[in-house]
Amino acid sequence: MLIREANLTDAPAIAKVHVDAWRTTYRNLMPAEFLADLSYEAREKMWIKIFSNMAEFNFTYVAENEIGQIVGFASGGQERTGDRLYQGELYAIYILENYQRQGLGHRLISTVAKRLLQSDISSMLVWVLADNPASRFYQSLGGQQVNQKQVEIGTVQLVEVAYAWTDTRTGLI
Repeated sequence: MLIREANLTDAPAIAKVHVDAWRTTYRNLMPAEFLADLSYEAREKMWIKIFSNMAEFNFTYVAENEIGQIVGFASGGQERTGDRLYQGELYAIYILENYQRQGLGHRLISTVAKRLLQSDISSMLVWVLADNPASRFYQSLGGQQVNQKQVEIGTVQLVEVAYAWTDTRTGLI
């Protein structure tokens, strides 16, 4: 697998991974109708806007399989709420179901953590749905649950939890 920094031309492929991964990851957490209504076109527009407005400390990496197909991505940058302890944030990480549990998630998170270190940011957090099966993944990488909040997605009230690393050089890189 090749991991490289993403660019604007990757927006359609990232959007497809984003939608497909939501549909498989959250199939038992969100209404089927909500997931079915997710649109590749809407996500592509969202990613085009993200790439068009990239701040200096925000970035996205993609994972490509052996034939150059994007099968996963991770985005990160400065923590968005002003948390004093955790300065970096893993905004999103999604991998197509057939490519999960092969070490790709760890490689993507490690790449984000290394990029944050280039900006002298060694602490990081990620917000995930509490019932997300990937929660164990963050724990296995040394993430500690440090916060939680209620969110509404579609018509459903869900709980998000924050996993954090005070020093990403321990366990992530």
